[in-house]
Amino acid sequence: MNDPTLFEYTSRQLRNLCAESGFPASDNTPVEMLGELLGEAGKRRLSEGPLWPSDVADDATPVEFSVALDDTGDRAVRVLGEVIAEKPSMVANVAAARRFLNSMSERLGIPTDRFEAVQDVFLPDEPQGKFAFWYSMIFRPNASPKLKVYFNPAARGEDRAAELVAEGFRRLGMEDAYDAATEYSVSRGDLDKFTFFAVDLDDSPLSRVKLYISHFSATAEAPVQASEAVDGIDRDSINEFCDLLGGGTESFDGRPLVSSYSFVESDLKRPGNYSLYLPIRDYVADDVEARARVVSYLESRGGDAAGLDRAIRALTDRPLHEGRGLLAHVSLRLGQFGTGTTIYLSSEAYEVLPTRPGSGTDS
Repeated sequence: MNDPTLFEYTSRQLRNLCAESGFPASDNTPVEMLGELLGEAGKRRLSEGPLWPSDVADDATPVEFSVALDDTGDRAVRVLGEVIAEKPSMVANVAAARRFLNSMSERLGIPTDRFEAVQDVFLPDEPQGKFAFWYSMIFRPNASPKLKVYFNPAARGEDRAAELVAEGFRRLGMEDAYDAATEYSVSRGDLDKFTFFAVDLDDSPLSRVKLYISHFSATAEAPVQASEAVDGIDRDSINEFCDLLGGGTESFDGRPLVSSYSFVESDLKRPGNYSLYLPIRDYVADDVEARARVVSYLESRGGDAAGLDRAIRALTDRPLHEGRGLLAHVSLRLGQFGTGTTIYLSSEAYEVLPTRPGSGTDS
């Protein structure tokens, strides 16, 4: 199609990703959920531009894809998305996103008790910042979909972010979690900022509450120190992750490194997992360089580099040297509740980021 709608464009990408990840061809649930999440924004032709300047992706596309590669060999396809109202505003988008949750709860039996416990903390009448809350839809072959909500800790102003995070934990019966998550991760003043407060909307034993912290102008030392909050972490793997994917970058002065902690029902006082997210698109000249680094990293962990190429082909046929940002960021997941790598892929529905001279080693 010469001028598809946003839904037509992104649903084709999602179908391809699911097929590449072993989903049965008869499983239409991921695409149906994507259509409902996109709503009116999904009906617009790409030539009309985005309905709302979503911060989910660099080109304002309100969805981003990712493929989670568990070290056990299991895979998941995930969609990070922002619900955009027909007449968008921060307030209208919140209302539309709540309707989406109500629909998913009725359709899939998704529990909403955690959302309801913290919604009035993170969703004021007039939210501040670039977003109020986003969803992650998590799909695995032959399994029920799962939903995660990302709240904005700065929704009442950046100066109140710590207050909101602490209160969010308290509302969920996790009074000790705030201190456990911040003891090693917010030691650099304004250079360490709360990014997301996230909750899994399911009642499984490994259902998580997560806190994300951005480390601006950081070296690998910042995430190594942050990981000290989690027992049994291989600190050397964090240095290797930063070195290989950062291309030798010493100080990540572009988009920040991001740490996250996962708390589960069995231990509400200490995080059981630590993850590190590296925005690779800011430290490469183009997607050729990004792919090469991700391949090297996957091979160093005994991973499937061919699977990366299949995921890329599922989204686009553009030459990788003609843009930057298809491979948006990469995360490393460590801890007792599962280890692995996740690759985040931009839809590029509205725009392809231009290449730039040099590489991450020059950053």
